[in-house]
Amino acid sequence: MRELRASPLIAVLFSLFAGAPQSNPAARTRIDVSKLGPQVGERALDFDLKDQDGKSWTLQSIAGPKGAMLVFFRSADW
Repeated sequence: MRELRASPLIAVLFSLFAGAPQSNPAARTRIDVSKLGPQVGERALDFDLKDQDGKSWTLQSIAGPKGAMLVFFRSADW
């Protein structure tokens, strides 16, 4: 069986990060998601927005017989 040895670089990296502060989930600030916008099942306000081609869309124009699902996506490119 082959013996495993830590390289000097790994030993240095481990010693640098071993004393790094760890995130403490208990110390994090709790976020009240009920204040972040529309909630699941809540009716959204009507809107009139243009897409990338300049076409105008309203909530009524995209809703089907069962309604619509709005998904907000934050791009890293913005």
